[in-house]
Amino acid sequence: MEILKDIQLVGAAGRPFLLDAYYVPDGKAKPIVIFCHGFKGFKDWGHWDLLAKAFATAGFVFVKFNFSHNGTNILAPMEFADLEAFGMNNYSKELSDLDAVLLWLHRGDNGLPAHEAALSDINLIGHSRGGAICVIKAAQDPRIRKLATWAAVSRLDYAWNGPDFMQEWKKKGVYYVLNARTGQQMPLYYQLYQDFKAKEQALDVKAATQSLKKPMLIVHGTADAGVPADAARQLQAWNEGAKLYLIEGADHVFGGSHPYSSDSLPAHSQELAAVTISFMNEK
Repeated sequence: MEILKDIQLVGAAGRPFLLDAYYVPDGKAKPIVIFCHGFKGFKDWGHWDLLAKAFATAGFVFVKFNFSHNGTNILAPMEFADLEAFGMNNYSKELSDLDAVLLWLHRGDNGLPAHEAALSDINLIGHSRGGAICVIKAAQDPRIRKLATWAAVSRLDYAWNGPDFMQEWKKKGVYYVLNARTGQQMPLYYQLYQDFKAKEQALDVKAATQSLKKPMLIVHGTADAGVPADAARQLQAWNEGAKLYLIEGADHVFGGSHPYSSDSLPAHSQELAAVTISFMNEK
């Protein structure tokens, strides 16, 4: 297996970010899968590496990357070492970063042999909030062939609860979310909401899902406490052509954790990989 590790790209606002690509060289042009992590996520979290290898072994080029403003940096890709960048993230920047990944794929000097990757067969997988980003991108971009969401949110304003909260956020300019794993209080600046409101129609997950004319798979765990499975049912209700697959007893990360020390995928992630690979292979 070939692994292109920590390739540096330039993302939104000129901020660099890192990308990995996994594939088994066999001289054949393989379908490409781009994976987008979620809120408080990063490309090297937990068992994402094992999932990348599972897809590569199954005959895909699997690409995963850090959103440029996810709070990590190129020197510390697995630590939230730049909370100021985290606070300045927004959905427009994440879509811009995803576009930078697509542009990288089409570059002739990206280190990925042209005969190993099928640029006519590019697919998206998004986890949690990254799932919503992928829905929007897939609806907008003709380069995307298929879409799979893993434990995705069904709206991008899911965390902004009530007028009192919004008034306080606007007044202070920031609110903080606790990272239970690290204990960090992570800032979210009011610009996130301003960006969303300025582009609300383009960032409407419902409208994007309804307009999507491409194959879509929605996978969710029935025991997801972070994003309840009702979000998956809502996405499927908006697009009757989409396939809904619920994994009984699976949590928000399908049995994974960070750090993840096992050499094998947890059972729920094995099921996740199997159903997604099968979907991606359908003609």
